[in-house]
Amino acid sequence: MTRKQRRLTLIGTAGVVLAVALSLILVVLRDNLVFFQSPTEITEKAIPPGQRIRLGGLVEEGSVIWTDNAEVSFKVTDTANTVAVTYKGILPDLFREGQGVVTEGVIGPNGVFVADSVLAKHDENYMPKEVAEALKAQGHWQGENAAAN
Repeated sequence: MTRKQRRLTLIGTAGVVLAVALSLILVVLRDNLVFFQSPTEITEKAIPPGQRIRLGGLVEEGSVIWTDNAEVSFKVTDTANTVAVTYKGILPDLFREGQGVVTEGVIGPNGVFVADSVLAKHDENYMPKEVAEALKAQGHWQGENAAAN
């Protein structure tokens, strides 16, 4: 074999090894990725029960119901559609009605979103990008420009 053939063989082998490693990484990550969904997207798509997703929007006014076993149920809305959510655990201090929230969990067999984590906005200017875009598309949130107007 000439030097040129050895070099091309080495480059080809390295390329194949890199492609196999990359495909294995993507297969593993695909099962662990969690995508953000708005309430409208959840109602429009046929998301199967048990599929892990992130749900984001605003906590609907008057929807928070506390039970005595540290479980809370509330509704997340993007002002067009609403999804019922249940969560068992301690909520963030800034969780309240009318505020932005992102929940992570699965849709139960009864259609209620069962959250295992809840994230609330951390200051006046924070809104998850996807939630802000969904609300801006419907004309209900202007972000930083709202204070200036």
